[in-house]
Amino acid sequence: MKRFFRWLSILTLLILLGTTGTGMWLGGEVIRPARRSLQSHHREMLAHPEAFGMRLKPFIALDGTPVVVCEPAGMPGKRGRLVRAQLTARQAPLPRLGECDRVLVLVHGRRMRKEDMLFVAERFCAAGFRCIIPDLPGHGDHPLEVAGYGITESALPAKVAREAAAKFGFSLESASLLGISMGGAIAMRAATLPDAPWKALVLLCTFDDLASVVETQAEKLAGPVFGPLLAFGAETRFALETGQMPSAANSRLLASKVSCPVLIAHGTADAFIPPECGQRLHEALTTAKSRRWVPVPGAGHATIFTTDFPLFATLSEWLLREMPRAR
Repeated sequence: MKRFFRWLSILTLLILLGTTGTGMWLGGEVIRPARRSLQSHHREMLAHPEAFGMRLKPFIALDGTPVVVCEPAGMPGKRGRLVRAQLTARQAPLPRLGECDRVLVLVHGRRMRKEDMLFVAERFCAAGFRCIIPDLPGHGDHPLEVAGYGITESALPAKVAREAAAKFGFSLESASLLGISMGGAIAMRAATLPDAPWKALVLLCTFDDLASVVETQAEKLAGPVFGPLLAFGAETRFALETGQMPSAANSRLLASKVSCPVLIAHGTADAFIPPECGQRLHEALTTAKSRRWVPVPGAGHATIFTTDFPLFATLSEWLLREMPRAR
Protein backbone atom coordinates (compact mmCIF):
# COMPACT_ATOMS: atom_id res chain seq x y z
CA MET A 1 0.00 0.00 0.00
CA LYS A 2 2.86 2.40 0.83
CA ARG A 3 4.47 1.61 -2.50
CA PHE A 4 1.16 2.33 -4.24
CA PHE A 5 0.82 5.74 -2.62
CA ARG A 6 4.48 6.49 -3.32
CA TRP A 7 4.01 5.79 -7.02
CA LEU A 8 0.70 7.65 -7.00
CA SER A 9 2.44 10.68 -5.49
CA ILE A 10 5.22 10.50 -8.09
CA LEU A 11 2.69 10.17 -10.91
CA THR A 12 0.67 13.10 -9.56
CA LEU A 13 3.81 15.23 -9.31
CA LEU A 14 4.81 14.33 -12.87
CA ILE A 15 1.34 15.23 -14.13
CA LEU A 16 1.45 18.56 -12.29
CA LEU A 17 4.93 19.37 -13.58
CA GLY A 18 4.02 18.24 -17.08
CA THR A 19 0.85 20.31 -17.17
CA THR A 20 2.64 23.40 -15.85
CA GLY A 21 5.49 22.87 -18.32
CA THR A 22 3.02 22.54 -21.17
CA GLY A 23 1.43 25.76 -19.99
CA MET A 24 4.79 27.52 -20.12
CA TRP A 25 5.27 26.25 -23.67
CA LEU A 26 1.82 27.57 -24.58
CA GLY A 27 2.74 30.87 -22.94
CA GLY A 28 5.67 31.00 -25.33
CA GLU A 29 3.22 30.57 -28.21
CA VAL A 30 1.25 33.54 -26.89
CA ILE A 31 4.17 35.95 -26.75
CA ARG A 32 6.45 34.40 -29.41
CA PRO A 33 4.05 33.07 -32.05
CA ALA A 34 5.40 31.48 -35.21
CA ARG A 35 6.04 34.29 -37.65
CA ARG A 36 3.82 34.27 -40.71
CA SER A 37 5.73 34.37 -43.98
CA LEU A 38 4.71 36.35 -47.05
CA GLN A 39 1.97 34.61 -49.01
CA SER A 40 1.31 34.65 -52.75
CA HIS A 41 -1.62 37.06 -52.38
CA HIS A 42 0.61 39.40 -50.37
CA ARG A 43 3.19 39.37 -53.15
CA GLU A 44 0.51 40.10 -55.74
CA MET A 45 -0.66 43.20 -53.88
CA LEU A 46 2.89 44.34 -53.20
CA ALA A 47 3.88 43.92 -56.85
CA HIS A 48 0.76 45.52 -58.36
CA PRO A 49 -0.89 47.80 -55.77
CA GLU A 50 -2.39 49.95 -58.51
CA ALA A 51 -4.63 47.03 -59.50
CA PHE A 52 -6.19 47.39 -56.05
CA GLY A 53 -6.47 51.18 -56.18
CA MET A 54 -3.47 51.85 -53.94
CA ARG A 55 -0.01 53.37 -53.85
CA LEU A 56 2.36 51.77 -51.31
CA LYS A 57 5.15 53.61 -49.48
CA PRO A 58 7.18 51.27 -47.27
CA PHE A 59 9.78 52.50 -44.80
CA ILE A 60 11.63 51.46 -41.66
CA ALA A 61 10.93 53.56 -38.56
CA LEU A 62 13.78 54.80 -36.40
CA ASP A 63 13.22 52.00 -33.88
CA GLY A 64 13.41 49.36 -36.64
CA THR A 65 9.65 48.88 -37.08
CA PRO A 66 8.77 47.98 -40.70
CA VAL A 67 5.86 50.14 -41.90
CA VAL A 68 3.87 50.53 -45.09
CA VAL A 69 1.77 53.59 -45.93
CA CYS A 70 -1.16 52.92 -48.29
CA GLU A 71 -2.74 55.76 -50.27
CA PRO A 72 -5.59 55.75 -52.81
CA ALA A 73 -4.34 55.84 -56.38
CA GLY A 74 -6.26 55.48 -59.63
CA MET A 75 -9.46 53.46 -59.78
CA PRO A 76 -10.31 51.19 -56.84
CA GLY A 77 -10.40 47.45 -57.40
CA LYS A 78 -13.59 45.41 -57.24
CA ARG A 79 -13.69 45.33 -53.44
CA GLY A 80 -13.03 49.04 -53.14
CA ARG A 81 -15.73 49.86 -55.69
CA LEU A 82 -18.22 47.82 -53.66
CA VAL A 83 -17.44 49.80 -50.50
CA ARG A 84 -17.83 53.12 -52.34
CA ALA A 85 -21.15 51.99 -53.78
CA GLN A 86 -22.40 50.97 -50.33
CA LEU A 87 -21.29 54.29 -48.84
CA THR A 88 -22.96 56.21 -51.65
CA ALA A 89 -26.20 54.32 -51.01
CA ARG A 90 -25.97 55.29 -47.32
CA GLN A 91 -25.38 58.95 -48.25
CA ALA A 92 -22.17 58.93 -46.23
CA PRO A 93 -19.83 61.95 -46.53
CA LEU A 94 -17.63 60.14 -49.04
CA PRO A 95 -14.55 62.04 -50.30
CA ARG A 96 -13.98 62.37 -54.01
CA LEU A 97 -12.11 59.54 -55.65
CA GLY A 98 -8.39 59.80 -54.88
CA GLU A 99 -8.73 62.16 -51.91
CA CYS A 100 -7.26 61.05 -48.57
CA ASP A 101 -7.44 63.73 -45.90
CA ARG A 102 -8.04 61.24 -43.08
CA VAL A 103 -5.45 58.87 -41.60
CA LEU A 104 -6.14 55.40 -40.24
CA VAL A 105 -3.48 53.31 -38.47
CA LEU A 106 -4.19 49.57 -38.74
CA VAL A 107 -2.91 47.40 -35.86
CA HIS A 108 -2.89 43.71 -36.79
CA GLY A 109 -3.66 40.71 -34.59
CA ARG A 110 -1.62 37.82 -33.23
CA ARG A 111 0.16 35.64 -35.82
CA MET A 112 -0.49 38.25 -38.50
CA ARG A 113 1.85 40.62 -40.30
CA LYS A 114 1.32 44.03 -41.83
CA GLU A 115 0.75 42.55 -45.30
CA ASP A 116 -2.29 40.68 -43.95
CA MET A 117 -3.89 44.12 -43.51
CA LEU A 118 -3.38 45.23 -47.12
CA PHE A 119 -6.79 43.95 -48.18
CA VAL A 120 -8.25 45.91 -45.25
CA ALA A 121 -6.37 49.04 -46.33
CA GLU A 122 -7.67 48.52 -49.89
CA ARG A 123 -11.24 49.08 -48.73
CA PHE A 124 -10.41 52.05 -46.53
CA CYS A 125 -8.29 53.69 -49.24
CA ALA A 126 -11.31 53.46 -51.54
CA ALA A 127 -13.28 55.32 -48.85
CA GLY A 128 -10.73 58.14 -48.72
CA PHE A 129 -8.35 57.07 -45.96
CA ARG A 130 -4.56 57.00 -45.95
CA CYS A 131 -3.65 53.81 -44.05
CA ILE A 132 -0.50 53.20 -42.02
CA ILE A 133 0.34 49.58 -41.18
CA PRO A 134 3.26 48.61 -38.90
CA ASP A 135 4.59 45.15 -38.10
CA LEU A 136 4.25 44.54 -34.36
CA PRO A 137 6.97 43.10 -32.07
CA GLY A 138 7.17 39.32 -32.42
CA HIS A 139 5.45 39.48 -35.82
CA GLY A 140 6.32 39.95 -39.47
CA ASP A 141 9.76 41.47 -39.90
CA HIS A 142 9.85 43.40 -36.63
CA PRO A 143 13.28 43.05 -34.96
CA LEU A 144 11.87 42.55 -31.44
CA GLU A 145 10.95 38.99 -30.49
CA VAL A 146 8.26 39.34 -27.82
CA ALA A 147 4.65 40.46 -28.20
CA GLY A 148 3.44 42.44 -25.18
CA TYR A 149 -0.29 42.82 -25.96
CA GLY A 150 -0.12 46.57 -25.42
CA ILE A 151 1.98 46.44 -22.26
CA THR A 152 5.15 47.20 -24.21
CA GLU A 153 3.88 48.50 -27.60
CA SER A 154 1.34 51.18 -26.68
CA ALA A 155 3.48 54.06 -28.00
CA LEU A 156 4.22 52.33 -31.33
CA PRO A 157 1.11 53.38 -33.35
CA ALA A 158 1.53 57.11 -32.68
CA LYS A 159 5.30 56.89 -33.13
CA VAL A 160 5.14 55.34 -36.62
CA ALA A 161 2.24 57.64 -37.60
CA ARG A 162 4.25 60.73 -36.71
CA GLU A 163 7.33 59.45 -38.56
CA ALA A 164 5.23 58.63 -41.63
CA ALA A 165 3.56 62.06 -41.57
CA ALA A 166 6.94 63.80 -41.37
CA LYS A 167 8.50 61.59 -44.05
CA PHE A 168 5.68 61.83 -46.61
CA GLY A 169 4.29 65.26 -45.79
CA PHE A 170 0.76 64.78 -44.53
CA SER A 171 -1.19 65.86 -41.45
CA LEU A 172 -2.33 63.81 -38.46
CA GLU A 173 -5.02 66.35 -37.63
CA SER A 174 -7.66 63.78 -38.55
CA ALA A 175 -6.15 60.45 -37.48
CA SER A 176 -7.81 57.36 -36.03
CA LEU A 177 -6.78 53.90 -34.91
CA LEU A 178 -8.13 50.44 -35.73
CA GLY A 179 -7.01 47.28 -33.92
CA ILE A 180 -8.05 43.67 -34.38
CA SER A 181 -7.88 41.06 -31.59
CA MET A 182 -4.44 41.50 -29.96
CA GLY A 183 -4.12 44.71 -31.95
CA GLY A 184 -7.30 45.92 -30.27
CA ALA A 185 -5.63 45.66 -26.86
CA ILE A 186 -2.67 47.65 -28.19
CA ALA A 187 -5.00 50.24 -29.73
CA MET A 188 -6.94 50.62 -26.46
CA ARG A 189 -3.80 51.32 -24.46
CA ALA A 190 -2.47 53.60 -27.21
CA ALA A 191 -5.66 55.67 -26.98
CA THR A 192 -5.06 56.34 -23.27
CA LEU A 193 -1.63 57.93 -23.68
CA PRO A 194 -1.55 61.65 -22.84
CA ASP A 195 -0.28 62.76 -26.27
CA ALA A 196 -2.49 60.38 -28.29
CA PRO A 197 -3.50 61.99 -31.64
CA TRP A 198 -6.49 59.71 -32.23
CA LYS A 199 -9.85 61.24 -33.07
CA ALA A 200 -11.64 57.86 -33.14
CA LEU A 201 -11.00 54.24 -32.17
CA VAL A 202 -12.22 51.02 -33.83
CA LEU A 203 -11.81 47.67 -32.05
CA LEU A 204 -12.56 44.37 -33.81
CA CYS A 205 -13.08 41.01 -32.04
CA THR A 206 -10.84 42.06 -29.17
CA PHE A 207 -10.81 41.04 -25.49
CA ASP A 208 -11.50 42.99 -22.34
CA ASP A 209 -9.01 41.04 -20.19
CA LEU A 210 -6.16 38.86 -21.49
CA ALA A 211 -5.94 36.83 -18.27
CA SER A 212 -9.54 35.63 -18.61
CA VAL A 213 -8.89 34.59 -22.23
CA VAL A 214 -5.82 32.57 -21.17
CA GLU A 215 -7.72 30.91 -18.33
CA THR A 216 -10.76 30.11 -20.48
CA GLN A 217 -8.67 28.60 -23.28
CA ALA A 218 -6.60 26.60 -20.76
CA GLU A 219 -9.75 25.11 -19.28
CA LYS A 220 -10.99 24.19 -22.76
CA LEU A 221 -7.72 22.38 -23.45
CA ALA A 222 -7.16 20.67 -20.09
CA GLY A 223 -10.51 20.67 -18.32
CA PRO A 224 -11.51 22.25 -15.01
CA VAL A 225 -8.99 20.26 -12.94
CA PHE A 226 -5.78 20.80 -14.90
CA GLY A 227 -6.83 23.97 -16.72
CA PRO A 228 -5.71 26.27 -13.87
CA LEU A 229 -2.26 24.61 -13.90
CA LEU A 230 -2.01 25.09 -17.65
CA ALA A 231 -3.00 28.75 -17.23
CA PHE A 232 -0.49 29.18 -14.39
CA GLY A 233 2.31 27.91 -16.62
CA ALA A 234 1.27 30.21 -19.50
CA GLU A 235 0.96 33.21 -17.19
CA THR A 236 4.36 32.48 -15.62
CA ARG A 237 6.03 32.40 -19.05
CA PHE A 238 4.26 35.63 -20.01
CA ALA A 239 5.51 37.33 -16.83
CA LEU A 240 9.08 36.09 -17.30
CA GLU A 241 9.21 37.43 -20.87
CA THR A 242 7.32 40.72 -20.50
CA GLY A 243 7.84 41.63 -16.84
CA GLN A 244 4.06 41.75 -16.32
CA MET A 245 1.29 39.24 -15.68
CA PRO A 246 -1.37 38.87 -18.41
CA SER A 247 -3.79 40.63 -16.05
CA ALA A 248 -1.87 43.83 -16.86
CA ALA A 249 -3.32 43.61 -20.38
CA ASN A 250 -6.78 44.56 -19.16
CA SER A 251 -8.54 46.88 -21.58
CA ARG A 252 -11.64 47.12 -19.40
CA LEU A 253 -9.66 48.82 -16.62
CA LEU A 254 -8.33 51.36 -19.13
CA ALA A 255 -11.71 52.14 -20.68
CA SER A 256 -12.47 55.11 -18.43
CA LYS A 257 -9.37 56.88 -19.79
CA VAL A 258 -10.61 56.85 -23.40
CA SER A 259 -12.44 60.02 -24.42
CA CYS A 260 -12.62 59.75 -28.22
CA PRO A 261 -15.53 58.03 -30.05
CA VAL A 262 -15.22 54.22 -30.05
CA LEU A 263 -16.80 51.54 -32.22
CA ILE A 264 -16.49 47.87 -31.24
CA ALA A 265 -17.44 45.14 -33.73
CA HIS A 266 -17.48 41.46 -32.77
CA GLY A 267 -18.55 38.26 -34.48
CA THR A 268 -21.57 36.62 -32.89
CA ALA A 269 -20.01 33.17 -33.49
CA ASP A 270 -16.55 34.01 -32.13
CA ALA A 271 -15.55 30.99 -30.03
CA PHE A 272 -11.98 32.15 -29.29
CA ILE A 273 -12.85 35.55 -27.85
CA PRO A 274 -16.60 35.39 -27.15
CA PRO A 275 -18.69 38.47 -27.98
CA GLU A 276 -19.35 38.93 -24.26
CA CYS A 277 -15.73 40.12 -23.96
CA GLY A 278 -16.38 42.90 -26.45
CA GLN A 279 -19.70 43.78 -24.83
CA ARG A 280 -18.09 44.17 -21.39
CA LEU A 281 -15.46 46.46 -22.90
CA HIS A 282 -18.15 48.47 -24.69
CA GLU A 283 -20.09 48.93 -21.46
CA ALA A 284 -16.95 50.12 -19.65
CA LEU A 285 -16.39 53.00 -22.11
CA THR A 286 -18.33 55.41 -19.94
CA THR A 287 -16.21 58.50 -20.74
CA ALA A 288 -16.02 58.07 -24.52
CA LYS A 289 -17.49 60.91 -26.54
CA SER A 290 -19.70 58.30 -28.22
CA ARG A 291 -19.69 54.53 -28.43
CA ARG A 292 -21.22 51.99 -30.77
CA TRP A 293 -21.59 48.22 -30.56
CA VAL A 294 -21.76 46.31 -33.89
CA PRO A 295 -22.48 42.57 -33.76
CA VAL A 296 -21.42 40.81 -36.98
CA PRO A 297 -23.92 37.96 -37.56
CA GLY A 298 -22.34 34.52 -37.94
CA ALA A 299 -18.74 35.77 -37.90
CA GLY A 300 -16.07 33.78 -36.06
CA HIS A 301 -12.77 35.13 -34.77
CA ALA A 302 -10.98 34.53 -38.08
CA THR A 303 -13.92 35.41 -40.33
CA ILE A 304 -14.84 38.89 -39.09
CA PHE A 305 -14.00 40.32 -42.54
CA THR A 306 -15.45 37.59 -44.75
CA THR A 307 -19.18 37.35 -44.03
CA ASP A 308 -21.91 39.00 -46.11
CA PHE A 309 -22.30 41.70 -43.47
CA PRO A 310 -21.17 45.09 -44.96
CA LEU A 311 -18.53 45.59 -42.28
CA PHE A 312 -16.19 47.87 -44.23
CA ALA A 313 -19.02 50.19 -45.27
CA THR A 314 -20.28 50.26 -41.67
CA LEU A 315 -16.84 51.10 -40.26
CA SER A 316 -16.02 53.61 -42.99
CA GLU A 317 -19.34 55.43 -42.65
CA TRP A 318 -18.92 55.69 -38.87
CA LEU A 319 -15.36 56.99 -39.20
CA LEU A 320 -16.31 59.49 -41.93
CA ARG A 321 -19.08 60.89 -39.73
CA GLU A 322 -17.11 60.86 -36.46
CA MET A 323 -13.76 62.14 -37.72
CA PRO A 324 -13.36 65.78 -38.74
CA ARG A 325 -11.68 66.38 -42.09
CA ALA A 326 -8.15 67.76 -41.92
CA ARG A 327 -8.16 71.50 -42.61
